[in-house]
Amino acid sequence: MDVSELFWSASLDEWKQGFIQNQEHYICLLCGDKTEKGVIYPVDDMFYDAEKAMKIHIEKEHGSVFDYLIGLDKKLTGLTDHQNRLLRLFYAGKNDAEIQKELEIGSSATIRNHRFVLKEKERQAKMMLTIMELLREKDQHAPVLITPHKAAKMIDSRYNVTQEEEAEMLEKLFPEGTHRKLKKFPLKEKQKLIVLKAIADRFEGKRKYDEKEVNQLLESIYHDYVLLRRYLIEYGFLARKADGSEYWKIL
Repeated sequence: MDVSELFWSASLDEWKQGFIQNQEHYICLLCGDKTEKGVIYPVDDMFYDAEKAMKIHIEKEHGSVFDYLIGLDKKLTGLTDHQNRLLRLFYAGKNDAEIQKELEIGSSATIRNHRFVLKEKERQAKMMLTIMELLREKDQHAPVLITPHKAAKMIDSRYNVTQEEEAEMLEKLFPEGTHRKLKKFPLKEKQKLIVLKAIADRFEGKRKYDEKEVNQLLESIYHDYVLLRRYLIEYGFLARKADGSEYWKIL
């Protein structure tokens, strides 16, 4: 199970702490890093058990779970840019007067109104979660859809694909298997997403690639490697530095 699947299948409490655990490991939901139970980890001249080491990892690498989650695309958070900025200021411990001054808002009443709207969204989210949990217990016919990756920039009907449909598409477009050549690059958005998702799996999670390495890897899959590279970035599977000197897979 990849990082996005682990992320979306985690409970609310697991989201808040930023990691899950199985019999052998603590696993970061934000990047997939693991610490092994029973192992003692040295960090800054101190020694910590696996759970504490994972908490330190999240703090060092991601700042906080709040910072990570609120930095996700608005398609995932459902927040406007203004709401996002307000939540960051609330989390930073700013009072209404400080926020009013920083955002140059006319009155504190405006900020109170924003707080009310956010609380309303919270109530609606809790209600929706409860409804969907109850539905899951009764709905025996719901298809298993593919999981959006966390860095997805276009979450819409193109993700309305069952796992069975995904397997059929991949078999058609990668007749020799997803580790071999792509037969053709599809024009349909759903197929394009599935192909890009499979190609992204060829990249190592923590590795940094230069442009030549990316091009070589993609050319081994399909002759138009520039096309693949562009779409992988556009769809949020790969990121790169502004000067193109480094590329990496977004987890």
